[in-house]
Amino acid sequence: MRLLAPSWLPSRLAVCLSAPLLLLGVGGASAHVKWFCAYDVAGQPRGLEQVLCAEFEWLVGLSLVCLMAGCLMEGTPLGTYLLNALDRVTARLRTDTTLLVRATLGFFFVSLWNLGGIILTPELKTDLSWIPWLQLGIAAMLIWKQTLPLAALGIVFLFGFATWNYGAFHLADYPVFLGIAAYLTLVSFDRTLFGLRPLDVVRLSAAVTLMWASVEKWAYPHWTDPLLTAKPEMTMGFSNELFMNAAGVIEFTLAFALIWTPLVRRMSAIILTAVFVSAVFEFGKVDAIGHSGIIVVLLGIAADDARVAVRARSTMLVPAYYAAALACFLVLYYVGHAALYGGLPTIPVI
Repeated sequence: MRLLAPSWLPSRLAVCLSAPLLLLGVGGASAHVKWFCAYDVAGQPRGLEQVLCAEFEWLVGLSLVCLMAGCLMEGTPLGTYLLNALDRVTARLRTDTTLLVRATLGFFFVSLWNLGGIILTPELKTDLSWIPWLQLGIAAMLIWKQTLPLAALGIVFLFGFATWNYGAFHLADYPVFLGIAAYLTLVSFDRTLFGLRPLDVVRLSAAVTLMWASVEKWAYPHWTDPLLTAKPEMTMGFSNELFMNAAGVIEFTLAFALIWTPLVRRMSAIILTAVFVSAVFEFGKVDAIGHSGIIVVLLGIAADDARVAVRARSTMLVPAYYAAALACFLVLYYVGHAALYGGLPTIPVI
């Protein structure tokens, strides 16, 4: 009797074998779609019953295997060797992390002042002439350690102002700005936040930002269609739907890894940095300016030499914590959207 492979098996095997190459394509997908394509935040997102398909589950399973393998390796001599190697390579970056963050943010805000008409990110437009000058003032406040809280206050004000004009759901894409503001304040006063170092605070905010952005890729994959049509090589022959599923899962997994064990989060930060930098070559100056803040944060995470004891339970708990994070972000996204735009009765049923 001849055994036939299920029809979905070839595509799943292709995704598995092409996973390293998909990371390159995800670089293009990681260019914030709202900066380059038409979008409608109030529009109805794709139903959860469509998002949680067999291909999605396969991709999540593959991601969990990679995460668990990384955790297992971390507790071995090879993992220790890799951590020691990273410590040596990133020593200078680690010493100058705060200076690099301040310099990059200075570049970011001076660029916004030069472009004009933008509140923090390219799609947040404004006609108010004083906004660019406020951003130039924030850049000036980054020069001295004593004035960093004023720069942080300016960032929080701009975030709140953008939330007032564009809505809380839209600004949920960018909590990393609040993390950066907290980082600058804590650095200025040489303090921690309930035991969390300044870098830990901004690391968590970056993880939340990227996990939220990955859900948006699943909820509104059609926003990216014009981009993929103009640059079909990004999909590497996969369908747009499968590519966006993969892009979202990869981004979510790498973002989740930022809150996990030291080697896992440092490797994730390095991969994410490469992904964002590769997107700059595809999309140019706007992408370079818009993502400069999160790129410098990721470099700081990659250089962080803080270590904790990695036990077997760190590996065993990966699926449970990953599933909890995935469920939380899906629920927050869909329930939040339904509450703000469509009314709770429109929440999709799986």
